[in-house]
Amino acid sequence: MKLRELLRNIPHTAAGDLDVEVADLVYDSRKAGPGKAFVCLSGARADGHSYAKAAVEAGCCAVIAEHEVEAPGVPVVLVENTRPALAELSAALFGRPAEQLRVVGITGTKGKTTTAHMVRAILEEAGIKTGMIGTVGIDIGEEHIHTVNTTPESYEIQRALRRMIDAGCTAAVLEASSIGLRDHRLDALPFFAGVFTNFSEDHLGGDEHKDMDEYLACKRMLFTRCETGVVNIDDPAWEGVTLGHTCALQTFGFSPEAELRAENDRLITRPGFLGVAFSMRGRRELEAEVAIPGRFNVYNALAAAAACTLFGVSDEAVRRGLARVKVKGRVEPVPVPGHYTLLIDYAHNAVSMESILTTLRQYRPHRLICLFGAGGNRPRARRYEMGEASGRLADLSVVTEDNSRFEDVADIIADIRTGLDKTNGKYIVIPDRTEAIRWCLTHAEDGDVVVLAGKGHEDYQEIRGERRHYDEREVVASLLAELKKEDASCR
Repeated sequence: MKLRELLRNIPHTAAGDLDVEVADLVYDSRKAGPGKAFVCLSGARADGHSYAKAAVEAGCCAVIAEHEVEAPGVPVVLVENTRPALAELSAALFGRPAEQLRVVGITGTKGKTTTAHMVRAILEEAGIKTGMIGTVGIDIGEEHIHTVNTTPESYEIQRALRRMIDAGCTAAVLEASSIGLRDHRLDALPFFAGVFTNFSEDHLGGDEHKDMDEYLACKRMLFTRCETGVVNIDDPAWEGVTLGHTCALQTFGFSPEAELRAENDRLITRPGFLGVAFSMRGRRELEAEVAIPGRFNVYNALAAAAACTLFGVSDEAVRRGLARVKVKGRVEPVPVPGHYTLLIDYAHNAVSMESILTTLRQYRPHRLICLFGAGGNRPRARRYEMGEASGRLADLSVVTEDNSRFEDVADIIADIRTGLDKTNGKYIVIPDRTEAIRWCLTHAEDGDVVVLAGKGHEDYQEIRGERRHYDEREVVASLLAELKKEDASCR
């Protein structure tokens, strides 16, 4: 596509030939090459304008910048802000894919990932092939693509949406983080629906938000970009997040005023399964069961059901989707042969550990066993706090390794024990994580809930600067196979 066509909707000034053909866009000079236009992004750690000359020397055919740069021999286009410009350029380059999909954006402090998975599960039960972009990566059919940010850069989003269309998707669901909205990653992207889950203090300081007002204002942006906003009317911030909205609004919650409301919520448990059940009333009248533990997941399920109602899906699709949904690494159940429950979760700090263990205690397990370690080259206080949280809330802590990075595992474990020793909690230490998991599998009793905390969706261990493949699902399956062989040989 000619550069002139890509710039059609972007106010700009330019020097050079705008009829040059552009095959691709890059904003990282290390990916520069012939036929690519280089977009100079200014970030907290680096300024792309400093790399314009290097990008041209590597073959880039044009440069888009906010001020004059050294770029000999190629057209230089100046724009007010290169971040929204990148979003518009990317949308044009990939044929404006969001206009060919029904895109659901989910924002909120908590619940974005789980709600996104629920939306996708329901839509696919209804026969609507759906792609997903979020914390755990990009999913297109069976293909999974790793990403760094909850909401990737606009170029990656637009490219992924185009690939979804090519794969036969007619819908997409993505996590619309406040940082993603603030940094224009979601510009040039019309939303079929926007969802608000909840709002609480988070992402303040450093490269994130300066205060809660800015944090809320960024989330508010979604409701000027969607056709319909689906909002949690029980959250005190719902009116603030929809202030100045340009979309239609629909509400969900436990409140009698909610258009889709929950009643009669209750915890459900059976070996290998922890979840929650409730009744939907209002826009839908059905009984739902969610395959993820915690009463707070009623809100996530309501949000997903309300968004999917806009697609005209059946009650049966909602029921089936919620009943089968599973989020990788988020209280994810792993099949085991015994009458106990084994879960994998990403809890890797005291706050998340306290949250998951408090949630699991509500199910009144025979014993709650928490296996965890702590990250190396991170503040030592986190380790004390994690140890203290597990010591207070778990019946037994199994202390082991995590991503030790450049630290000695023994030193990390010593710090965790400092926190544990402030409590009356029982614990054992098994430094090798695989052996620690083996111990849990061989010592679990009927009615136990065992949570492997810290790794979650990660499929690696980082030790001495090297990332080694380590997927706990594979580890558990391998150990169970070994134990089965050992048991057979003893008979």
